[in-house]
Amino acid sequence: MSTTAPAPPRALNASRTTATAARVLRQLRHDPRTIALMVLIPCVMLFLLRYVFDGSARTFDNIGASLLGIFPLITMFLVTSIATLRERTSGTLERLLAMPLGKGDLIAGYALAFGALAIVQSALATGLAVWFLGLDVTGSPWLLLLIALLDALLGTALGLFVSAFAASEFQAVQFMPAVIFPQLLLCGLFTPRENMHPVLEAVSDVLPMSYAVDGMNEVLKHTDMTAAFIRDTAIVAGCALLVLTLGAATLRRRTQ
Repeated sequence: MSTTAPAPPRALNASRTTATAARVLRQLRHDPRTIALMVLIPCVMLFLLRYVFDGSARTFDNIGASLLGIFPLITMFLVTSIATLRERTSGTLERLLAMPLGKGDLIAGYALAFGALAIVQSALATGLAVWFLGLDVTGSPWLLLLIALLDALLGTALGLFVSAFAASEFQAVQFMPAVIFPQLLLCGLFTPRENMHPVLEAVSDVLPMSYAVDGMNEVLKHTDMTAAFIRDTAIVAGCALLVLTLGAATLRRRTQ
Protein backbone atom coordinates (compact mmCIF):
# COMPACT_ATOMS: atom_id res chain seq x y z
CA MET A 1 0.00 0.00 0.00
CA SER A 2 1.43 3.32 -1.04
CA THR A 3 1.65 6.21 1.30
CA THR A 4 1.94 9.86 0.49
CA ALA A 5 4.10 12.32 2.35
CA PRO A 6 2.16 14.78 4.46
CA ALA A 7 1.71 18.18 2.95
CA PRO A 8 4.03 20.82 4.36
CA PRO A 9 2.45 23.06 6.97
CA ARG A 10 1.04 26.25 5.56
CA ALA A 11 0.04 28.34 8.55
CA LEU A 12 2.68 30.06 10.63
CA ASN A 13 3.37 28.34 13.90
CA ALA A 14 4.84 30.31 16.80
CA SER A 15 6.85 27.43 18.25
CA ARG A 16 8.38 26.47 14.88
CA THR A 17 9.19 30.10 14.12
CA THR A 18 10.86 30.78 17.48
CA ALA A 19 12.78 27.50 17.26
CA THR A 20 14.12 28.57 13.86
CA ALA A 21 15.07 32.00 15.20
CA ALA A 22 16.85 30.42 18.18
CA ARG A 23 18.83 28.12 15.87
CA VAL A 24 19.93 31.05 13.69
CA LEU A 25 21.00 33.06 16.74
CA ARG A 26 23.00 30.10 18.07
CA GLN A 27 24.81 29.87 14.74
CA LEU A 28 25.51 33.59 14.67
CA ARG A 29 26.90 33.43 18.20
CA HIS A 30 29.76 31.31 16.82
CA ASP A 31 30.44 33.80 14.00
CA PRO A 32 31.79 36.95 15.71
CA ARG A 33 32.86 38.52 12.42
CA THR A 34 29.29 38.52 11.14
CA ILE A 35 28.02 39.98 14.39
CA ALA A 36 30.69 42.68 14.23
CA LEU A 37 29.70 43.49 10.64
CA MET A 38 26.04 43.87 11.55
CA VAL A 39 26.43 45.72 14.83
CA LEU A 40 29.60 47.77 14.56
CA ILE A 41 30.02 48.75 10.90
CA PRO A 42 27.12 51.27 10.88
CA CYS A 43 28.56 52.87 14.02
CA VAL A 44 32.04 53.06 12.50
CA MET A 45 30.68 54.59 9.30
CA LEU A 46 28.73 57.22 11.23
CA PHE A 47 31.81 58.01 13.32
CA LEU A 48 33.93 58.49 10.19
CA LEU A 49 31.22 60.58 8.55
CA ARG A 50 31.03 62.90 11.55
CA TYR A 51 34.71 63.77 11.32
CA VAL A 52 34.79 63.89 7.54
CA PHE A 53 32.48 66.89 8.02
CA ASP A 54 34.28 68.10 11.14
CA GLY A 55 34.37 71.67 9.82
CA SER A 56 30.70 71.63 8.81
CA ALA A 57 28.55 70.20 11.56
CA ARG A 58 25.41 71.29 9.74
CA THR A 59 26.25 69.01 6.82
CA PHE A 60 26.49 66.07 9.19
CA ASP A 61 23.10 67.01 10.63
CA ASN A 62 21.58 67.12 7.14
CA ILE A 63 22.76 63.73 5.93
CA GLY A 64 23.58 61.92 9.17
CA ALA A 65 19.95 61.17 9.98
CA SER A 66 19.36 59.73 6.50
CA LEU A 67 22.45 57.54 6.67
CA LEU A 68 21.37 56.36 10.10
CA GLY A 69 18.66 54.45 8.25
CA ILE A 70 20.61 53.58 5.12
CA PHE A 71 23.64 51.94 6.76
CA PRO A 72 21.59 49.34 8.72
CA LEU A 73 19.59 48.52 5.59
CA ILE A 74 22.73 47.83 3.58
CA THR A 75 24.51 45.74 6.21
CA MET A 76 21.41 43.65 6.99
CA PHE A 77 20.83 43.07 3.27
CA LEU A 78 24.37 41.75 2.78
CA VAL A 79 24.50 39.55 5.86
CA THR A 80 21.01 38.10 5.47
CA SER A 81 21.34 37.26 1.78
CA ILE A 82 24.67 35.50 2.28
CA ALA A 83 23.60 33.67 5.46
CA THR A 84 20.40 32.36 3.86
CA LEU A 85 22.23 31.26 0.71
CA ARG A 86 24.80 29.44 2.83
CA GLU A 87 21.97 27.50 4.50
CA ARG A 88 20.72 26.37 1.10
CA THR A 89 24.06 25.48 -0.48
CA SER A 90 25.12 23.49 2.60
CA GLY A 91 21.94 21.40 2.49
CA THR A 92 20.67 22.70 5.82
CA LEU A 93 17.63 24.28 4.21
CA GLU A 94 16.65 21.06 2.47
CA ARG A 95 16.86 19.10 5.72
CA LEU A 96 14.83 21.71 7.58
CA LEU A 97 12.06 21.78 4.97
CA ALA A 98 11.88 17.96 5.09
CA MET A 99 10.69 18.39 8.68
CA PRO A 100 7.28 19.79 9.69
CA LEU A 101 8.52 23.29 8.95
CA GLY A 102 6.84 25.53 6.41
CA LYS A 103 8.54 28.14 4.27
CA GLY A 104 6.67 30.83 6.18
CA ASP A 105 8.02 29.50 9.48
CA LEU A 106 11.55 29.52 8.10
CA ILE A 107 11.37 33.04 6.69
CA ALA A 108 9.65 34.39 9.81
CA GLY A 109 12.26 32.71 12.01
CA TYR A 110 15.10 34.28 10.07
CA ALA A 111 13.36 37.66 10.17
CA LEU A 112 12.88 37.33 13.93
CA ALA A 113 16.51 36.40 14.56
CA PHE A 114 17.99 39.10 12.35
CA GLY A 115 15.35 41.52 13.63
CA ALA A 116 16.65 41.01 17.16
CA LEU A 117 20.15 41.91 15.96
CA ALA A 118 18.67 44.83 14.04
CA ILE A 119 17.30 46.23 17.30
CA VAL A 120 20.78 46.14 18.85
CA GLN A 121 22.35 47.58 15.70
CA SER A 122 19.83 50.41 15.37
CA ALA A 123 19.97 51.29 19.08
CA LEU A 124 23.77 51.51 19.07
CA ALA A 125 23.92 53.57 15.87
CA THR A 126 21.17 55.95 17.00
CA GLY A 127 22.66 56.40 20.46
CA LEU A 128 26.11 57.04 19.01
CA ALA A 129 24.85 59.58 16.48
CA VAL A 130 22.61 61.54 18.85
CA TRP A 131 24.39 61.42 22.20
CA PHE A 132 28.06 61.10 21.26
CA LEU A 133 28.44 62.56 17.76
CA GLY A 134 26.09 65.45 18.39
CA LEU A 135 23.55 64.79 15.64
CA ASP A 136 21.10 67.68 16.03
CA VAL A 137 17.52 66.52 15.51
CA THR A 138 14.39 68.52 16.29
CA GLY A 139 12.19 65.51 16.94
CA SER A 140 12.49 62.59 19.33
CA PRO A 141 15.51 60.28 19.01
CA TRP A 142 13.10 57.40 19.62
CA LEU A 143 11.46 58.16 16.27
CA LEU A 144 14.89 58.00 14.65
CA LEU A 145 15.36 54.61 16.27
CA LEU A 146 12.00 53.43 14.94
CA ILE A 147 12.88 54.34 11.36
CA ALA A 148 16.38 52.86 11.68
CA LEU A 149 14.88 49.60 12.95
CA LEU A 150 12.32 49.44 10.15
CA ASP A 151 15.10 50.08 7.62
CA ALA A 152 17.16 47.25 9.08
CA LEU A 153 14.14 44.94 8.89
CA LEU A 154 13.60 46.01 5.28
CA GLY A 155 17.23 45.14 4.53
CA THR A 156 16.66 41.74 6.15
CA ALA A 157 13.56 41.15 4.02
CA LEU A 158 15.34 42.16 0.81
CA GLY A 159 18.28 39.91 1.66
CA LEU A 160 16.00 36.92 2.26
CA PHE A 161 14.21 37.61 -1.01
CA VAL A 162 17.22 37.97 -3.32
CA SER A 163 18.97 34.92 -1.82
CA ALA A 164 16.42 32.77 -3.68
CA PHE A 165 17.85 33.95 -7.01
CA ALA A 166 21.57 33.56 -6.24
CA ALA A 167 23.57 30.39 -6.85
CA SER A 168 26.63 31.46 -4.85
CA GLU A 169 27.68 33.95 -2.22
CA PHE A 170 29.41 35.97 -4.91
CA GLN A 171 26.14 36.22 -6.84
CA ALA A 172 24.35 37.30 -3.65
CA VAL A 173 26.79 40.19 -3.30
CA GLN A 174 26.26 41.05 -6.98
CA PHE A 175 22.61 41.75 -6.26
CA MET A 176 23.63 44.76 -4.19
CA PRO A 177 24.28 47.06 -7.20
CA ALA A 178 20.93 46.00 -8.68
CA VAL A 179 18.81 46.27 -5.55
CA ILE A 180 20.52 48.79 -3.25
CA PHE A 181 22.50 51.24 -5.39
CA PRO A 182 19.55 52.56 -7.46
CA GLN A 183 17.63 53.21 -4.26
CA LEU A 184 20.67 54.93 -2.76
CA LEU A 185 20.99 57.27 -5.76
CA LEU A 186 17.27 58.07 -5.98
CA CYS A 187 16.27 58.26 -2.31
CA GLY A 188 16.90 62.01 -1.97
CA LEU A 189 20.17 61.71 -0.07
CA PHE A 190 22.22 63.60 -2.68
CA THR A 191 19.55 65.97 -3.97
CA PRO A 192 15.86 66.52 -3.21
CA ARG A 193 13.74 64.10 -5.20
CA GLU A 194 11.59 66.89 -6.60
CA ASN A 195 14.71 68.29 -8.31
CA MET A 196 15.33 65.09 -10.27
CA HIS A 197 14.21 64.39 -13.81
CA PRO A 198 10.46 63.61 -13.69
CA VAL A 199 11.02 60.01 -14.79
CA LEU A 200 13.57 59.42 -12.01
CA GLU A 201 11.32 61.16 -9.50
CA ALA A 202 8.50 58.81 -10.48
CA VAL A 203 10.80 55.81 -10.03
CA SER A 204 11.94 57.08 -6.62
CA ASP A 205 8.30 57.30 -5.54
CA VAL A 206 8.02 53.49 -5.62
CA LEU A 207 11.34 52.71 -3.89
CA PRO A 208 11.11 52.04 -0.13
CA MET A 209 14.43 53.69 0.72
CA SER A 210 12.97 57.02 -0.44
CA TYR A 211 10.38 56.85 2.33
CA ALA A 212 13.00 55.82 4.87
CA VAL A 213 14.97 58.98 4.08
CA ASP A 214 11.79 61.09 4.06
CA GLY A 215 10.86 59.72 7.49
CA MET A 216 14.29 60.56 8.89
CA ASN A 217 14.00 64.08 7.50
CA GLU A 218 10.62 64.51 9.17
CA VAL A 219 12.21 63.76 12.55
CA LEU A 220 15.09 66.09 11.69
CA LYS A 221 12.77 69.04 11.04
CA HIS A 222 9.66 68.59 13.21
CA THR A 223 9.22 68.33 16.96
CA ASP A 224 6.06 66.22 16.77
CA MET A 225 5.12 63.08 14.91
CA THR A 226 3.67 64.30 11.61
CA ALA A 227 1.20 62.67 9.24
CA ALA A 228 4.01 62.40 6.67
CA PHE A 229 6.16 60.54 9.20
CA ILE A 230 3.36 58.05 9.90
CA ARG A 231 2.86 57.55 6.17
CA ASP A 232 6.59 57.00 5.58
CA THR A 233 6.97 54.48 8.41
CA ALA A 234 3.84 52.62 7.30
CA ILE A 235 5.19 52.34 3.74
CA VAL A 236 8.60 51.06 4.89
CA ALA A 237 6.96 48.54 7.23
CA GLY A 238 4.51 47.47 4.52
CA CYS A 239 7.31 46.99 2.00
CA ALA A 240 9.26 44.85 4.49
CA LEU A 241 6.18 42.67 5.09
CA LEU A 242 5.49 42.37 1.36
CA VAL A 243 9.08 41.39 0.56
CA LEU A 244 9.07 38.80 3.37
CA THR A 245 5.92 37.29 1.89
CA LEU A 246 7.54 37.17 -1.55
CA GLY A 247 10.62 35.63 0.03
CA ALA A 248 8.55 32.80 1.50
CA ALA A 249 6.86 32.24 -1.87
CA THR A 250 10.13 32.09 -3.84
CA LEU A 251 12.21 30.14 -1.30
CA ARG A 252 13.88 27.12 -2.88
CA ARG A 253 15.14 24.09 -1.00
CA ARG A 254 18.55 23.97 -2.66
CA THR A 255 20.73 25.70 -5.20
CA GLN A 256 20.71 23.87 -8.52
